Amino acid sequence: MVTIRDAFPGFSVDDVAAAREFYGTRLGLPVDDDAMGALRISLPSGQSVFIYPKPNHEPATFTVLNLVVEDIDRAVDELNVAGVVTKIYTGADDFGTDERGVARGSATGGGPDIAWFRDPAGNVISVLAG
Repeated sequence: MVTIRDAFPGFSVDDVAAAREFYGTRLGLPVDDDAMGALRISLPSGQSVFIYPKPNHEPATFTVLNLVVEDIDRAVDELNVAGVVTKIYTGADDFGTDERGVARGSATGGGPDIAWFRDPAGNVISVLAG
């Protein structure tokens, strides 16, 4: 069996500068330049995420990063003030979200309170109460 020393997630974007601004300024995460024009985002857990440029990038159709917050409503307010839209699902795909884009799973025993949004490359990110 292979011996794994470490692991880290990664996903692509089509504009590294826009990703740097979004993750660093709007979300307030530490962002460092990595080899070959990529980025490394430091998470509060000490883990990192590798974000790399891809010219033919296609946004992920699933959540690529979940950010745990203490207060979902305060997090949504702060995201909205920063220009981040948290109501990205509508109609049949809305997952029971309210007018602010929050799925209130804790009230029904159906999971955490969670809101989704997209990064500048269209990848789906979430904030969830934990």
